[in-house]
Amino acid sequence: MPNSPAKPVQNKKALRISLGKDIYIATIITTMSSSESIRMVLIGPPGAGKGTQAPNLQERFHAAHLATGDMLRSQIAKGTQLGLEAKKIMDQGGLVSDDIMVNMIKDELSNNPACKSGFILDGFPRTIPQAEKLDQMLKEQGTPLEKAIELNVDDELLVARITGRLVHPASGRSYHKIFNPPKEDMKDDITGEALVQRSDDNAEALKKRLAAYHAQTEPIVDFYKKTGIWAGVDASQPPATVWAEILKKLGKN
Repeated sequence: MPNSPAKPVQNKKALRISLGKDIYIATIITTMSSSESIRMVLIGPPGAGKGTQAPNLQERFHAAHLATGDMLRSQIAKGTQLGLEAKKIMDQGGLVSDDIMVNMIKDELSNNPACKSGFILDGFPRTIPQAEKLDQMLKEQGTPLEKAIELNVDDELLVARITGRLVHPASGRSYHKIFNPPKEDMKDDITGEALVQRSDDNAEALKKRLAAYHAQTEPIVDFYKKTGIWAGVDASQPPATVWAEILKKLGKN
């Protein structure tokens, strides 16, 4: 950060509202100026709207977007030590260790210039040990978490949302046949390329994913409640209303 105070960011662009990608947990750390920062975890089941709200936060606060899958692919492509270790584990059908993932995040914080303005971390943490390791690393970096916001939606509504979801594979932009249809049937509004419906976006598959999500995530929610940084948002409301409530919880409304 430069020594002179930065001017607060004022985003005057209209934010496009769409249904979210299937991202279980997103950690968001953003900076509007040298004197104001947001360090938070965004938690929610598939279909809760993280794929809508994370880009909104990214645009509003000029944050970098760091998805765990993208970080893994990037480290492997670069042939870094972390990437080589992760590739070896993945090639053997194993799960990349918590230490490797936390070190990848730490590497992004240190070496990704965009992270100087904050970041959005998708897909981590998903377990208590991951949350503890993440907290420890962030505190060592001088950027402890300030807020954990959970997007709450009833499972029945999530099923209705997800089973009608359409996705643009290249960008991850998502639409809905009823709630948020594309301007032209089955085509992305930006590129005009074809939209697809994910094979696992069906009621039976979704119920299994939701059961796994609840079992995995409830301890994470309790973890952040105990630290005093948790806040819940009713994400069954229209996306614009959810966005306004998130800003209110962050004290940015």
